[in-house]
Parts: sequence; C-alpha cells; structure tokens
Amino acid sequence: MAYLNEDSVILIQTDTTVGFLSKNPQLIAERKNRTPHKKILKVLPSFQDLKKNTRIPKKFRRFVRYAKKTTFIYPNLLSFRVVKNNEHNIFLMKYGNFFSSSANLSGDKFDKNIAKKLADVICENSKGFIEQESSKIIILSKNKMINIRGVTR
Repeated sequence: MAYLNEDSVILIQTDTTVGFLSKNPQLIAERKNRTPHKKILKVLPSFQDLKKNTRIPKKFRRFVRYAKKTTFIYPNLLSFRVVKNNEHNIFLMKYGNFFSSSANLSGDKFDKNIAKKLADVICENSKGFIEQESSKIIILSKNKMINIRGVTR
C-alpha cells in the first residue's frame, strides 16, 4: 500500500461492518454526503492508543477495556472504538489510527458498487465484503453510561 496517503479514503472490512477509513474526517463526510459538522469516530488498534486520545472515566475503565465492537463517546465529546483481535486490528497496527464510518451514502443501505466508486483504495480480503451488525454506541459521562445503539452487558 505504498500509495496510501493522508487524503485517501479506504474501503475495508472492519471489525463490525464494511467501512470507510481515512486520516481526514472531512473526506469521509464529503464522500458520504454527510453533514460536515457531524463528528466521525476514530478507530484505534490498542487500549494504549485510546488512553493517549481521551480520559476514560474511572468508573468505566474496566468496562471499556473489555468491551467488544463498542464505540464510546467520551466526556470530551469525541468517539473512539478499540479494534481487537482480527484482520482489521492488524491493518490498524501497521498503518495507525483512522477516522471510520460505514461504507454507504448518508442514510442509505450499503451498496458495494457505490462504495467502491467512493473509495480511493480498496482492501478486500478473499471473503469479500460482508455487511454485518454495526457497533454498539455508548455515551460515557463521569458517573453515567447511556446506551445509544445496541445492547449493553
């Protein structure tokens, strides 16, 4: 992937579903026709990277560490998901942190042909792209956890 740069949008099978990755969140928003002020989550390869980006409320540190396929919105209003134990994690370990969003136009369902046209780089494995369930989303405050999407515990 020598041609991967800061202004690339990558189509990849993520730990949850088919997604776009980029170092530049505005590129993802533009390609998806998404409102530019809407924040985009950042995917990280390790818990250590998470600790460099945000402060995890003490009450929820253990829960966050062991959560799988879960996006957390932290008190600083930034959202992160730590990817664990799969091909997507290997990709992130090699190329670093990325902003991530599902590979579809805003409000639409996944369409492989449209997604491929919107991406600059396509990382498809031998299994192809499989649309799976999105990550759970949980908002964390200092003392409270609010479930936005998916089931907790």
